[in-house]
Amino acid sequence: MKESIIKNDVNNLLTSPIIDWSRFYGKTVLITGANGMLPAYMVFTLLELNKKNYGEPVHVIGLVRNAQKAKDKFGDYLNDSHFDLLVQDVASPILIDQPVDFIIHAASQASPKYYRVDPVGTIKANVVGTINTLELAREKQSEGYLYFSSSEVYGVVTEDQFPVSEQDYGYIDLLKVRSCYCESKRMGDNLCLSYHEQYGVNAKIIRIFHTYGPGLLMDDGRVFGDFCKSIVKGENIILHSTGQAMRPFCYITDAIIAMFKVLLYPFPFLVTTCTSTGFFDT
Repeated sequence: MKESIIKNDVNNLLTSPIIDWSRFYGKTVLITGANGMLPAYMVFTLLELNKKNYGEPVHVIGLVRNAQKAKDKFGDYLNDSHFDLLVQDVASPILIDQPVDFIIHAASQASPKYYRVDPVGTIKANVVGTINTLELAREKQSEGYLYFSSSEVYGVVTEDQFPVSEQDYGYIDLLKVRSCYCESKRMGDNLCLSYHEQYGVNAKIIRIFHTYGPGLLMDDGRVFGDFCKSIVKGENIILHSTGQAMRPFCYITDAIIAMFKVLLYPFPFLVTTCTSTGFFDT
C-alpha cells in the first residue's frame, strides 16, 4: 500500500510544470540524510526521472548512516548504475572523487525524541555536517546547494508577530537541552549565508514546518506522527493542550515541489519558508 502511494506521488511530482527537470540531466546530486522521509522522496523522484528517458541520466549519491535501513528503503535501486550509497556520518569529512553539481543537505535528527538523548549528535549534524557539505560545494563549485532548516529557528514568537515572516525571530532558552536543535539550525542558516558571502556558494535555505507522508515512523515523536499512529490503531487522539494551537500541516509532495523549486531558483541566495499555505522567499 505504502509503495503504491509513493509511486503515484513520484509520478505526480514528475509531471509538475513548476520544475524544470532538464536542469538535472547529466548532473550528479548528493543528498545527505537520504534515509529520511523527505530526502528519500527526492532520491526516488530523481531516479524515476531517469526512467522517463527525457535526457542524459542524473546520478544520485545518497549519504546515509544506517546501511541496512538504506538497503531496505532503496532496494529497487541498489543495482542502478546511476545510484550510489555513501555510508558515513555527515559530521565526518566527505570525500567524493567526482563532480557534484547539486547538494541537498537534509541529514539531521529532526524528532524531539533525539534531542535529550543525543544533543551533541544533533548539533554535529546541523553545524559540522553543514560545514562539511558547504566545503564540498565550494570545492566542487556546485551549481546549487539546499539546506534543510526548520521552523524551530523562529523560536517562541509573540502574538503580535503573527503572521511570522522570515525576518521575525523569537526567544530561545539557551540553557534547555532541547535548544540544541533550534540553535544549531540557526547556526546552519548563518553558515549558508557566510559561505555565500565569502566563497560565492549558491546556497538556499528552506525552513520546513510540519510535513507528513508515507515513510513517517509511528514513533516519530512529533504531533503529526502521533495523530497518524492513533488513527491507524483506532485510538483516541490525546491532546496535551487546549487544542487551540494552529499548525500548518503540509503533504510531502507539496513540500518536495517547493524544495526542488528553491534549489533551482535563479537567485544566488534565498531563504524560504515551506508551509501548507505555500512557500515564500526573502
